[in-house]
This record gives sequence, C-alpha cells and structure tokens, in this order.
Amino acid sequence: MPFLSPILSLLLLTSWLCAQNTALKGSVRNAEGPLEFAQITLNNFPKGARSDSLGYFQISEIPPGKYTLRISFPGYQSQEKILALQASDTLQLDILLQPLQLEEVVISGTMKEVSRSNSPVPIEVYTAQFFRANPNPTLFESLQNINGVRPQLNCNICNTGDIHLNGLEGPYTMVLIDGMPIVSGLSTVYGLNGIPQSLIERIEIIKGPASTLYGSEAVGGLINIITRKPETAPSLSADVFLTSWAELNADIGFQFKPSKRIQSLTGLNTFVYQNPLDNNQDRFTDIALSNRVSLFNKNVWDRKSGKEAMLGGRLIYEDRWGGQMNFSKEFRGGDSIYGESIYTRRWELFGTYALPTQEDIKIVLSLNGHHQNSMYGTTLFLAQQQIGFAQLTWHKTLGRHALLHGFTYRYTGYDDNTPATELANGTALPFNQPSRMHLPGLFIQDEWQLDDQQILLAGMRYDYNSLHGNILSPRVNYKLSSRNRKSILRLSMGNGYRIANVFTEDHAALTGARTVVFQETLKPETSWNFQVNGVRKWNTPRNRYFNLDLSLFYTWFGNRILPDYETNPNQIIYRNLSGHAISRGMNLSTEAVFPSGLKILLGSTLQDIRLIESGISRRPLLTEQISGVWSIGYTFPKNGFSLDYTGNLYGPMLLPLLGPLDSRAPRSTVWSIQNIQLTWKQKKGWEFYGGIKNILNFRPPANSIARAHDPFDKQVKFDEQGQVIPTAENPNALSFDPTYVFAPNQGMRGFIGVRWRR
Repeated sequence: MPFLSPILSLLLLTSWLCAQNTALKGSVRNAEGPLEFAQITLNNFPKGARSDSLGYFQISEIPPGKYTLRISFPGYQSQEKILALQASDTLQLDILLQPLQLEEVVISGTMKEVSRSNSPVPIEVYTAQFFRANPNPTLFESLQNINGVRPQLNCNICNTGDIHLNGLEGPYTMVLIDGMPIVSGLSTVYGLNGIPQSLIERIEIIKGPASTLYGSEAVGGLINIITRKPETAPSLSADVFLTSWAELNADIGFQFKPSKRIQSLTGLNTFVYQNPLDNNQDRFTDIALSNRVSLFNKNVWDRKSGKEAMLGGRLIYEDRWGGQMNFSKEFRGGDSIYGESIYTRRWELFGTYALPTQEDIKIVLSLNGHHQNSMYGTTLFLAQQQIGFAQLTWHKTLGRHALLHGFTYRYTGYDDNTPATELANGTALPFNQPSRMHLPGLFIQDEWQLDDQQILLAGMRYDYNSLHGNILSPRVNYKLSSRNRKSILRLSMGNGYRIANVFTEDHAALTGARTVVFQETLKPETSWNFQVNGVRKWNTPRNRYFNLDLSLFYTWFGNRILPDYETNPNQIIYRNLSGHAISRGMNLSTEAVFPSGLKILLGSTLQDIRLIESGISRRPLLTEQISGVWSIGYTFPKNGFSLDYTGNLYGPMLLPLLGPLDSRAPRSTVWSIQNIQLTWKQKKGWEFYGGIKNILNFRPPANSIARAHDPFDKQVKFDEQGQVIPTAENPNALSFDPTYVFAPNQGMRGFIGVRWRR
C-alpha cells in the first residue's frame, strides 16, 4: 500500500525527533521547605509547569538547544538560568528561592503596610511555618522558641500564665489581633489560648514601648497576631495532633464566598485533656485538665473602590481545673479536697472600614466581653470585663513626609468580687462598685524620608484618662541603611505607660493562702526605652544566606508596681516603687540558610533587671539573666521528609520562698526544653508529623508546691501577727503556696499529627 509509506515515514521521523528531545525535572523550595505552585517557564517554548505540593516539577519533550529557564513565586526573588539542553538528556535541578525584601510586609510599627527592611521601627516577623517546627495547642506555648520571649507560668496548679518580653512581666506586653487590642486585662492571663493557629499568617513582635501608637499596656512591647486573608487561605484545612499524655488538639479552617463580593474565613479550634497524672508524686495534677473550644470568623468585602472592609469575631469557652488527684467538681469551693476550677467565657468583635474618599482614612472598631468564674480552693473570683475600642487614622503623604494622624477612644468596664471594686466604706461585696474608665487620645506621627538611605520618624500621643488625668507618650526612631539594604542601623527612643489592675493581671493575688495588701493607691507606671538595632545580611554566590540581628536595649521605669512576697511570707504587698527600675540587655539572633536544605536559627538574650530603692539595688523574682533559643531544620529534597530540632535554655531565677526556714532552693537551676520532630509531606496537601517534646525530660522540683498534703493549712499554727509558727509537724514554718513556679511541670512526651489542605 503505497499511501502508507509517507505516514510510516512521518511516524518514524516523529518517533526519532521525540527520542532526541530532552526533559527537565527538578524541585523548588525555600529555606523552610517545598514551594507549591511555583511557576517554571522556558523562553520560546510553549509548555511550562507548576510545582506540586512537594515542590517537584517536570517539563518533557523539549527540543535540544539553548533556553532561559525562569522560576518565579509570589514574594520571592525570581531566578533565571541559561540551559544548554542536549539530545536525549534529562536535566535534574534543585532550585532554592530567597524571599524578596519587599515580601516581609509589616504593619505594627507605623500602622501602615511597609517592607520590614524599610521600617524605621525594628520588628521581628515569624511565619506560620516557623511554629509548625514545634506544634503546640496554644499560642502561649508556641512563643517559647522566640528570642527574648518567655511564656511564664504563674501557678503550679491551674497553669495560667502570661508572656514575658525581655524579662518584663506579661501585663507590659500588648497582644493584638490584626492590629486591634483584643487581648488585654483579664485575657492577659486567661485569654491567650484558643486562637486557631491554622489561621495565623504571621506574628509581628516589637520589643520596646509602643504606647505612642497603641496606648496603655504597650509599655514593654507588643505582639501582633496577623490572621490569613480569606482570598489567600486554603479552601479547606485541618491540623490534628495527639500526645502520649492524651492531649488532643484540632484546628479546622475553611474559606468560602457567601456572596459575590464577600469572602469569609472560618476556623474552629478545640483542645481536650482529661487524663490527670501525678508523675512527681506530690498528690496534685502535674498539669491542669481542660476542655476548650474557640470559633473564629473573618469576612472581607470586595469593594469597587478597592478599599478595605473587614468584619470578624471570636468566641471562646474553656473549662479548666487542676488540684488534688481525687478532686472533682462536687468539691468545688469546699475545704476537704483542694482544686482550682476556672470557667472562661469570652466574645470578641472587630472590624476595619476604609472611608470611600480620596484620602487614606480608616476606621477600626473592636468590642469584647470576658466573664470569669474561678474557684481557687475556697476563694471565689467572679469578674466581668467589657472593652470597647475605636480608632480613626488618616495617612497623608506630602513630598518626603508620610504623616499619620489618629484619634482613639477606649472604654474599659470592670467589675469583680475583690477589693479592687469594693465600696468606699470597705464593704467587700460581689459586684458592688465597678470601674469604668474612659480613655480618649490623639496621636500624630511624621515619617520623614531624609534621603534614599535615611528615615527619621517622630511621634507624639496624648491621652486623657478619666481616672488618672493627662498622659503624654512621645517617640523618635531613626534608620540608616546601606545602598544595597544589606546593612541597617536603627536608633529608637520612646515612652510608655500602663494602668495596672492587680486582680486581672497577677494570678498570685488570688490563689494560695497569702493575703493581698495594698499599701497605697496605685499610680500608672511609666517607662523610657532606648534601643540600638543593627542588621547585616550576606548572600553568597552559592545561594547561602546569612543574617545577623543585634539589639541593645535600656528601659527605665517609674512608679513600677511589683508584688512583694518577702516582707511577710503570708502576704503579697502591692505598692509603687519609690525609686525606679531598669531593664537593660542585649538580643542577638542569627540565621543561616544553605542550598542543601539546612536552616539554622539561633538566638540569645542577656539582660539585667534591677529594682533600685533607697540606694539599694536588687533583682526581682522570676527573671532570668540569660536565655537562648534555637531552631535547626533540614529538608530532604527528594522524598518530602524534613527534620526539626528546637529548644530553649534559661539561666537561674530568684524564686519566692516562705521564710528563712523554707528548705526549697532560692534559685532555679539552669533548665532547657528541647524537642525533635519528623515531618513527611505528601501530594494532594497531606502532611504527617510526629516527634518527642522535652526530650531531656526536665521537670521542676517535686516539692514546688509547699505543703501540698495540707492545702487548707488545717495543721498550720499561726501567731497573733499571722506568722507561721514552727512545729514538730511543720518544722520549716510553711503554709500552702503554689507560687514557686518557673518552668512547665510536664515531662517527656511523644506526639503524632496530620495536616491536610486543599
């Protein structure tokens, strides 16, 4: 059949040409792991590819020749390579992309989006991937591997705590969600849990006063939790893990469009732990038991003007208790079996609306309510708090000046059954004289671009507190960068202030047998902070990346409020320090990224905190002088595995004793919590992980709770002044006290988990 000859010839020619063609295979990743949906293109060739969930890609049937390969991914520096493809070759490539400097957008320092490297305010940024290296059921625990940040437990029994930043107690740190002051007051101690971590995009941290923009509570710094945008979030995601202690944590998130112009993001978090353990044999639960559920929702409107409009909210409920191993809810409030039982109900509503004007004017609103019903042995604590916040900002650019004007108003209503709200005649009745504080304020800020390498920022805030009067908060920031932006120097000076409420902020004021004593009406605390920050970055020709970040800080405090545990072992005495306090030190962080898949993060903090009164200098309790953190990860590029080793280390702290006969150590030991995790990423969005937490099995001393066998002091003898009398049964003159706490009381445990998204 002659007509078949041309067809056969064409088929043979096509087969021969295909045999001569080449293929291109490879993987694309960043320092933290594979990059999905990276775009791979060749010039003058119609076919391209996208990387899969493991970062792999393949382009086949490429004719021999010279090509320019381009690899791109949003927020990363694109790479181009000249390739000479030979016939019948299969070329294998491993591509490491570096983040763009402009990719690290931050908002906390100036209330507007700006690149991190261009911000005159030093800001640390931690992505969701950073926290996946050591998964935890709460944000409180997740912060333990950040340099200069320490989650501090305040109670050995119910395990409530706060966040210490550069050695300063939790109430000095403001916690924001999407730039709004949601977590404050009561929730400083009780409300840090229950934020669905699967919905967190990044966390921004400022160390040093931020009261000029954010007002009270931002004395020592702020932590801004930025949640995902619905349009960039996975349509459905889940993260569930279980520990060998039978702790179960589940995060579920999904985004959808209820209408053409609204995109919605919803997250559900639940945590269950109902397995009481007493490994240290002190007759008390090692960690508190908990049932917690949190629901988060965020809606974004797609407006024709392109301006921002967002409305979100969160609901939290938690039932937590700790105590003697045979405690159950029928013993709540009784004096036969000791327990600390806490019921927490909390709601939050927040929103942002940019006015439909040519000017950049934005309104931010937030409301939240917190209800607390706690029982510490026989001590009942009932509290209600409502906070309303409104802020109007106007950004205006005039030449080299970026101006920010703002008006804020904050209302705080608080009521409880403690002396904080008792009647003027001293009658202590539940919910009798609630506190209602109004705080209107004005602020102005000028960010002046002196030239291409220098920025000067100056700001001033004025607040009128309905209880304490006029308050001024200035700040000045200066940034100098090299022409290539790889060397940056920042100088900062600022003022902060804080209005304290002891019973919402200090758990020790409510628990145990100590009596709370106020020697005076507490005045607002003030602070002045000075900071020098230097950053140096290196990129080597072989795609190695190094970063060095050094900060020196000095903070001076006036009217510092500190609990005095030592003057009288049966009391906690609160007063303003008649002298002053200082906090000074250094943060050093280093980062190294290698094309082999190795990433190293190291951090250390040296700090000296002093209370100076009547010419006498002393260290406060529960503050370390040295600490360190690390995160070392290695990604195996070919099989989807990654290995993470994380940890922290803390130097000795002074601990609260109950008197000269107390046999417990006055200082803590050097201690460290270290963890290891193996992760296996699969196609179609699946990810499996597991590991061991606290591989050194560190636990604080077993006798941390004083007189755990007699929690109601039924066998303790007191003299007429209320001092404990040594007896044959109690030779060390102790009373029940759970405030001797410096580290988590949870030993080594394994965990397994699974993540999935689409």
